[in-house]
Amino acid sequence: MLLIALLVLAADITSKILVVANLSEEQKISLIPGVLTLTLYRNPGAAFGIGTSLTVVYSVIAVGVVVFILRSASRIRSVPWAVTFGLVLGGAAGNLTDRLFRAPAPLRGWVVDWIQLPHWPTFNLADSALVCGIALGLLLALRGVRIEGTRVERTPHGTGAPDGGSR
Repeated sequence: MLLIALLVLAADITSKILVVANLSEEQKISLIPGVLTLTLYRNPGAAFGIGTSLTVVYSVIAVGVVVFILRSASRIRSVPWAVTFGLVLGGAAGNLTDRLFRAPAPLRGWVVDWIQLPHWPTFNLADSALVCGIALGLLLALRGVRIEGTRVERTPHGTGAPDGGSR
């Protein structure tokens, strides 16, 4: 889990350093015309630019996510859940790094977004890791996979076993 989180964090920080150093906010680079554009956008809000006045709240939530995952790590016995938590931890840490160290102030920093797809808000690698980790976590939960590596038993009617048993 920690290896995945560190890889996501390193890739996110490196990509943002390169983008800030090489792109201006007016510049757009079309890598795949009509599909993938690189552009620098400093986002004070959450995903999709929502809640631009709540930057401190997002910072506190990110700290909470990081703490929760680190405290839960010792219970993880499932490789898919380790990947899930690694992606979410790395993504949360990547955007939290921006919130802490970028202008205008600590806990109020604007996140660097730089990947633009058609009909989609501009995002970054941390956002991608968060979305993939959350999607994987939902899939695992729907399949009844627990972080301990066991599965929720299903009765013939598709409900969980009354005793919460596992197989």
